[in-house]
Amino acid sequence: MTTPNRARPFGRADALLDRVLGGHWVLQVVVLYAFARIITTVMMAIVAPSQAPAAMTDGEAVGYIGFTRLWDGEWYEIVATEGYPSEVPRDASGHARQNAWAFYPLFPFLARAVMAVTGLTFAAAASTLALVLGFGAAVAMARLLRPRLGRVAALLVVTLYAVFPSSPALQVAYTESLAMLLLCGYLLALSRERWLVATGLALLIGVTRPIALPLGVVTVVALWIRWRRRASTPIEAGERVAALASLVGCGVAGLLWPGIAWLATGERSAYVDTMGAWSLTGQVQFLEPWFSIPRYYLGEWGPWLFAVTVALLVVAMLGPWAQRLGPELRVWPAVYAAYVITVQTPGTSTARYLLPMFPYLAVLLGVAGSPGRGRGIPTTLRAVVLAAAFLWLQWKWISVVWLFTPPVDFAP
Repeated sequence: MTTPNRARPFGRADALLDRVLGGHWVLQVVVLYAFARIITTVMMAIVAPSQAPAAMTDGEAVGYIGFTRLWDGEWYEIVATEGYPSEVPRDASGHARQNAWAFYPLFPFLARAVMAVTGLTFAAAASTLALVLGFGAAVAMARLLRPRLGRVAALLVVTLYAVFPSSPALQVAYTESLAMLLLCGYLLALSRERWLVATGLALLIGVTRPIALPLGVVTVVALWIRWRRRASTPIEAGERVAALASLVGCGVAGLLWPGIAWLATGERSAYVDTMGAWSLTGQVQFLEPWFSIPRYYLGEWGPWLFAVTVALLVVAMLGPWAQRLGPELRVWPAVYAAYVITVQTPGTSTARYLLPMFPYLAVLLGVAGSPGRGRGIPTTLRAVVLAAAFLWLQWKWISVVWLFTPPVDFAP
């Protein structure tokens, strides 16, 4: 009995891709991702001359390379060139001031290594590093999605991810590219039950971005799936240890950076206090800002709109339109969204936090549904409309949000 070809509805697209981009799907991913990055580069090069000299630009006008170092890039340069403070700087009332402990070390330390080898400035080294890592993340994402959705559908999802409104963060001095590479690698390792590989990736994530704890929930799901198959495929002692290590690795990774900050400064709350310095109240708040801030801007409709959005996020992953994603990829974006809502304050950075939720793009495209679904809006039309909308929003993100215009001081 042959296995149905999930990519069959895209037979013509398969043939076209083979003719235009060659038959190797990795090359197809690279070419499509490169095209998206070229578009973003052109947009940023057009906007860069509009950047007025400011403290963030060392009082000078900037070109494209200097434009990639704005906002958090300045903090990552501090980490790369000066390291971290030995104590948490505080104001007269004892509240933590903004400082480098809010920024995880792996990306800036890698950028420093590139600087040492090439002699490049931080902006050039970090933006080039982010760009290269972004290609790796795109290939890993396609490899993760292809067995579930088929080749063409996976390429469509990766393309939409590559032109996402906040995708410029994938080629500037930010951690997004590295985090996405490690995230997709971790999810791929889980799907293949490479538990020790997942453990190592979890620890790297622990010094890259604070997303290890929600990954622990996904790991529990993967372990449960493996446990259900124990009768037909017995679990050997070695695999039990390795599988448990992947779960423990997520827990350790989630506490790793706060623990390092504690040891380095002697202050148990060094990381949490530092994160609070970016809050309007001066301290970390859980959940409440997601109700109060929408209420401030939209009145009493704000909290209701937020509640409806959350409900749609949950339904999108529970319904049959997400069936082909598989349990891990259905759980991950929902759990990650819950984590972000719990610990982060909504703001200009929220657009970047959407990038790890890439499985939702498959649902928007209508390519993740159970067999027999998807008779509504044609997938090609959806893809074109979404790509056009994303590129327009990307231009707005670059020309309005990324462009520093004093006295605005909130980072995108």
